[in-house]
Amino acid sequence: MRDERENLTGDVKIDEPCTLWGTVVGNVRVVDGGRFYLRGRVYGTVHVEAGGRAHLLGSVQGDLVLERHTKVILSGVVGHNAINRGGRLYVQPNATILGTVKTESGKTVHETGLPEKPKTPPKTSVPYRSRKTRENPSLTRYDLNAEV
Repeated sequence: MRDERENLTGDVKIDEPCTLWGTVVGNVRVVDGGRFYLRGRVYGTVHVEAGGRAHLLGSVQGDLVLERHTKVILSGVVGHNAINRGGRLYVQPNATILGTVKTESGKTVHETGLPEKPKTPPKTSVPYRSRKTRENPSLTRYDLNAEV
């Protein structure tokens, strides 16, 4: 895996596993076979093409664009829009998208990080009895066990 810890100027094409710790002033294209781990900043657009993968932990000042047969995990910041055109986009709870998320096709999952709401219990025919009525049955308004 290639580690880039410097500042790059101009457009960058990623076609192998690469971790970027620095900055890119320009656009980044992730093509088939490319695995891009962003821990720094991109002052431009990140475009993930077919067969590319990306895990964005840093910040992207422009758009994030996913084509078909791609996968992106977003844990950082996107300054404009996230556009999904057929890939798989996973937006983690700590991610921030300052624009909008547009899913033209593909799968977009917003992970909330919150547990699922428990299902409400079914309503029963037995009325609710507060603690007071359970401790002192004389306070019960009606008796379901009484004979008619």
